[in-house]
Formats: sequence, structure tokens, C-alpha cells
Amino acid sequence: MNIDVDLLFKIAGIGIIAAFLHTILEQLGKKEYAQWVTLFGFLYILFMAATIVGQLFNKIKSVFLFQ
Repeated sequence: MNIDVDLLFKIAGIGIIAAFLHTILEQLGKKEYAQWVTLFGFLYILFMAATIVGQLFNKIKSVFLFQ
């Protein structure tokens, strides 16, 4: 399975942006919004990882001819 380096950079970029926004919102006194930004960033990355795992399982099924 070929894992793109671009995908790793996307995940790192989303994490950095979410952390930056979290820090700024927390300093402005909007802790609830900061937590929501962190949660949405985490869920987006989790969705990306679930897509990759789904592709991996499809590739494993095709290798072992389970389709």
C-alpha cells in the first residue's frame, strides 16, 4: 500500500491549525469555541484515518480473493 506523504502533511497541517486556533480562542476567553475547534479537527483527522483503514481492508480482501 502506497501511503502519500501529502496525506501526512495534511494531517499535520490540520493539527497545527487546530492548535493555533485553540490557543487564540482560549486567550480571548472563548474556551467553549476552542474546545469545539479541537473536537472538529480531531473528528476530521479521524475520518481521514478511517478512510485509509477502509482502503487497506479492501486491498487485503482483494489480495486474498474474498470478493
